[in-house]
Amino acid sequence: MIYVLAFFLLGIGAGAAFVWVASQRGRFELKRQRDEQRAQAKRIHEALQKIQAREKQLEEANLDLKVREQHFSERLIKYEELQNENTLLKRDLQNVDVNLRKLLLDRNIQRQKQAELDQRTRELGTRYLKENVKWIGSSLNANNFVASKQRLQDVIGRCRAIGFDVPPQEEETLIADLKTEFETMVRSEFEREEQNRIKAQIREEERLQREIDRELKQLEVQRAAIQAALEKALAEAKDKHSEEVEQLRARLAEAEEKSQRAISRAQMTKSGHVYVLSNIGSFGEGVFKVGMTRRLDPQDRVRELGDASVPFPFDVHMMISADDAPALENALHRALHRGRLNKVKPRKEFFRSDIEDIRKLVLENYGEVQFVADPEALQYRQSLTATEEDTEYIEKVYDSLGGDEEGRTHIEE
Repeated sequence: MIYVLAFFLLGIGAGAAFVWVASQRGRFELKRQRDEQRAQAKRIHEALQKIQAREKQLEEANLDLKVREQHFSERLIKYEELQNENTLLKRDLQNVDVNLRKLLLDRNIQRQKQAELDQRTRELGTRYLKENVKWIGSSLNANNFVASKQRLQDVIGRCRAIGFDVPPQEEETLIADLKTEFETMVRSEFEREEQNRIKAQIREEERLQREIDRELKQLEVQRAAIQAALEKALAEAKDKHSEEVEQLRARLAEAEEKSQRAISRAQMTKSGHVYVLSNIGSFGEGVFKVGMTRRLDPQDRVRELGDASVPFPFDVHMMISADDAPALENALHRALHRGRLNKVKPRKEFFRSDIEDIRKLVLENYGEVQFVADPEALQYRQSLTATEEDTEYIEKVYDSLGGDEEGRTHIEE
């Protein structure tokens, strides 16, 4: 029994072991199958995702294709439309051609008109320049080179402003011609001033000599008559009638004294010119020189005052011819006394005043006279605008005369 029980128990144990082994093997197989199912499900899921992505791509491609198809349909032009458009283009091209031909014709006409205008501008510019150069040359003198050159440059600038081109070479030529005329003018002025000075001196000497000769001739006749009467009285009286002889001798002495006085009167007459001058370049505004001269040409005295002692010549406001010039001069000096510049030396004839006040004084003491209110001050004003080049050129022209200071002073006067 024991063996049977043992075998029974052993059989039960073996069967239990077999069942356990079989159950374990089934469990392993079931687990494997589940793992395979899970892996297959995962693969299926991935495949589905790929299919969905592909479907999405296909949908997007389909949508893009539809959009392209719509765009293509929109861009698609029918043959009839192309024909109509071609007809319109042909008509437009014809219109463009017509307009282009018209524009070309208008341009040619405009060019022709512009050429005529350019030709007219050249003609007018040439005439304007030529006439102004001629006028500037005719107004040129020995004292206004700077102003004349500036006028010429202004004319050239106006020509260029209206489209008439004056090349730099032509401008240089015109300025060179102006310089040549100026040099000729300076030489002529120099010669004319010298000749006038000599002629004026000769005329003055001749006039004084004629007056002296006339007075002396009359007095000589009187003296000769008195001398003859004196000699006759002496011969007849033979020391008698001494009173008559003394009277004749006194008359002879008086005649000789009159002769000397006549000479003095001829040399020192009261007639002359009272002048009112200014020199704003040297003394400024509102300063006048009031004096007198007995020169035959009073301008000689004006030029003499404007010699090397002052930088600029004087301007004449009044030049009054008076029979008693010293009296008129003294009257003006007394009235202008408070305006003297030099308070300690009255012979200095410079006064600070107004030209209108001086005119009223002349009206009271002499009468109405012509006067110049505003001074020209030409050389002073030109000096303010003269360039260094102009200054060197003018100095060169004056130096080219080869004269001394006296010669240059004559030209400046």
